[in-house]
Amino acid sequence: MLWNVDLTLVDVAIVTRDAYAEAFRAVTGRPLVKLVPPMGRPDSEIIFETLAVNGVVADDDHLPRFLDALSAAFADRRKRLAKEGRMMAGAKDALRSVARLDGAIQAVLTGTIKSNAVLKLKAFGLDKYVDFELGGYGEEPYPKASLLQVAQGRAKERLGVPFTSANTVMIGDSARDVQAARIGGAGMVAVASGRATAAELREAGADIVLPDLSNAAEVVAAVAALTSPMDRKAG
Repeated sequence: MLWNVDLTLVDVAIVTRDAYAEAFRAVTGRPLVKLVPPMGRPDSEIIFETLAVNGVVADDDHLPRFLDALSAAFADRRKRLAKEGRMMAGAKDALRSVARLDGAIQAVLTGTIKSNAVLKLKAFGLDKYVDFELGGYGEEPYPKASLLQVAQGRAKERLGVPFTSANTVMIGDSARDVQAARIGGAGMVAVASGRATAAELREAGADIVLPDLSNAAEVVAAVAALTSPMDRKAG
């Protein structure tokens, strides 16, 4: 099971923007004027677009420097996450309940860089349900569909069995998440807890659309409907 993080499990947008502003100033020496909206995109893509819209011509050093600065700035603000952010409705119960499914392994597929994804989930006690060594993260220079396949490859290397749409389910809130699942090869449970409406998620091609994660039984049923016990044991 591959979980998106932002607006699926947690919402820490205020802290994230502040960290981006500090990282931008550290890398460019200028104040951040405009931060492009995430819209389900990876941090690596957001960084390049943010540099561009703020009139900075990126070179080969900008991305690694910005990623390092973003990680440091976010870590400096980790104590603000639980105070100024929120766990999405039902997130902990959903993770706990999916973990009980026979053969289930939970990881994240997120546009957030790995260090920040760990801090986001730790702030709300969600990290215990996730294997952070599997999955995919925003510092990796791939579109989300390719990142999904990278995550499947990591799981195969660890567990010795192939991962396909029969035993991989993604849970996310954006049309980009849905598109990644469709292209990358995973079942898709979409939750309308982010900026996309339920109708937009259906139109994008989600297999199952839920209003949010507040009904853990519905989440488990959705995951189970897109896999089988044998497939989950294989994965």
